[in-house]
Amino acid sequence: MSHKTDQEPNGLKDDAHAASAIPESIADGVDDDVVESNRRLFTGWQFLLFAALAIVYSSFHLISLNVYPMETWSFRIVHIAGALVLGYGLFSGARFADDGHQASGAWIKWASYALLIPAAYTLAQVFVMYQTLSGGAMRIDPNIENWHYGYPLMATTAGAIVLSWFYRQARHRFNPADLVLMVCALASAGYLLVAYNTNIRMSTGTSFAPSGISWAAIAGSLLILELTRRVAGLALVVISAVFLTYVFAGPYLPGFLGYPGLSLQRFFSQVYTDAGILGPTTAVSSTYIILFIIFAAFLQASKVGDYFVNFAFAAAGRARGGPAKVAILLLA
Repeated sequence: MSHKTDQEPNGLKDDAHAASAIPESIADGVDDDVVESNRRLFTGWQFLLFAALAIVYSSFHLISLNVYPMETWSFRIVHIAGALVLGYGLFSGARFADDGHQASGAWIKWASYALLIPAAYTLAQVFVMYQTLSGGAMRIDPNIENWHYGYPLMATTAGAIVLSWFYRQARHRFNPADLVLMVCALASAGYLLVAYNTNIRMSTGTSFAPSGISWAAIAGSLLILELTRRVAGLALVVISAVFLTYVFAGPYLPGFLGYPGLSLQRFFSQVYTDAGILGPTTAVSSTYIILFIIFAAFLQASKVGDYFVNFAFAAAGRARGGPAKVAILLLA
């Protein structure tokens, strides 16, 4: 009889075991960063450089939206250019060499560095054209826009995009082909900022639009499509390519599908306006979405997500219908 009383009931043992099995934190790792397969992981000075660029990009939006407002088109152009610079710095166009693929040959590296020369030349031409327009000129000489800006920009952008598809290296290293694309993004945005701050803006979408706007828009569109491929895959790129093809294939289509069509210069001179890339999508992205992204990045870096999830589970996790109540608390 005494032997039975000295022995702990099985129910108490199970309760003690269950109590010891309850974790102190229900949610762990909610704020862990998911690393995409083509995203670079920098260390050392490269990490500090891109962290500084991200801080500058975020600060630009916070200041422009709250303290010193910027002209609408110029603000959206800078928004897109900054996203392109950061995107090409952080996301690679090909798989990394440490993912079962061999590193690229030295010729791709030197070819990429060679493309930096025309890319830097087009960026320098933007400053030259800015000085010309600031000096009282109404327009830029078409030969300068074509031969000293447009053609080098197009060749450099297309060549760097193709090279980036075959440039493989370690995940923590930077790609010189993407550096060329970053310079091309600055050259494209720089010309548009210069042109749209003059009376040239009124000519967009007409046959009187300067050819430089079309070249900058074509290069900018290619850069956006390539970065979209790296971040979101080919689906959006294919859809965009179909609609772009329809613009120029309209005169050759039968029946109700056909239409007179637009010239290359006239169409792309209106792409970088509020009727195209700078329209409602970029407006929402540059004013609302960017603020939510900055706030979410702050919460992720400060590990606040774990706290919110644990608080929701502690408040309603044990009640009837707990999962639904937890979801409502998280959304609130």
